[in-house]
Amino acid sequence: MGSFSIWHWLIVLLVVVLIFGTGKLKNMGKDLGGAVKGFKDGMREGGADPATPQVPVNPARDPNTVDVETKTRT
Repeated sequence: MGSFSIWHWLIVLLVVVLIFGTGKLKNMGKDLGGAVKGFKDGMREGGADPATPQVPVNPARDPNTVDVETKTRT
């Protein structure tokens, strides 16, 4: 009832190879490796450059800003 021995894992590997075939397993491994590499590259790019400071937009020059005058109640 304890852990699996090496023979159990070899039988599982044999069954998986018989079900999927070596070609499909090779393609799945290649796709998984590419995904992991892409993830690592993305993490490296995201952490290397500090965030660029945001330049505040001048509302007087922004064409999308509507200028509204507020009045106080007396």
